Amino acid sequence: MSGTVSLPTSVDEVVKGLADNDYLPDEGLATSIFLAVTLRRPLFLEGEAGVGKTEVAKVLARWMQADFIRLQCYEGIDSTQAVYEWDYVRQLLHLRTAEATGGASTGEADKLEAELYDERFLTRRPLLQAIDRPADSPAVLLIDEVDRADDEFEAFLLEALSDYTITVPELGTFTAATPPLVILTSNRTRDVHDALKRRCLYHWVEHPDFEREVEIVKLRAPGVAESLARQVAASTEVMRNLGLYKPPGVAESIDWALSLSALGQQMMDERSVMATLGSVLKYREDQHRVAEHGIPNLIRDALFRDGAA
Repeated sequence: MSGTVSLPTSVDEVVKGLADNDYLPDEGLATSIFLAVTLRRPLFLEGEAGVGKTEVAKVLARWMQADFIRLQCYEGIDSTQAVYEWDYVRQLLHLRTAEATGGASTGEADKLEAELYDERFLTRRPLLQAIDRPADSPAVLLIDEVDRADDEFEAFLLEALSDYTITVPELGTFTAATPPLVILTSNRTRDVHDALKRRCLYHWVEHPDFEREVEIVKLRAPGVAESLARQVAASTEVMRNLGLYKPPGVAESIDWALSLSALGQQMMDERSVMATLGSVLKYREDQHRVAEHGIPNLIRDALFRDGAA
């Protein structure tokens, strides 16, 4: 889409722009975003699941009035899923139509074959969508969970992001008129190669501190009482220090606050915490670990952290 906002001129402007779109970054993340936007460098965001890495790209696209394009990585992904593929069904229909109308005669074979590799039969996947677009139609390209892809795909990404070009042998080379703003994310299920990281700016995304998480919960769950928002943020902070298999992220904090609020709670108590534990902890082993810690102890620790004790 066109009509983009002007590029930010300061880190404070990034903080305000993201906050206006319901995302509250810390100074380190805001600085990394400012540099990525200003220098037009890919931004590699690494951190535990649930800290808001994916949301950064969505919010940036909304703030900058750019198209949001997402490439979800997974084991075995290749260029067919990431870049382009030919629409074989439409090509076959084109051939049959040519046969039915007499256009498939021997003398027309070369022409017909060339027609099969026309752009109308090309299915653009996320990378090509982000690169082959008008100069006045910017995009934010999210390459999500790149750590799930294999080494060969990493090497391909490194080449594609070095000059923002994609070659389709039958059609030629597509070069970005305006390079997309690229956000790569990783949950660090494996180490991503240094060569790809060197191509990017890098930021490790931490869980928010207590006060910022309170503000995030209040922002994303405006109907939740402030006392409950603070206790949820405090309890989640305690849980993250219990050595859980999957520590709760910000999204789980918000879900938990909404769940407790839906039950009419303005303060946490043992019964409501037990009833809603599945909103914040998604593994049985983690729920058992919290139960071993003691729900009364969790509430007490949260109240102490909140200053309500």
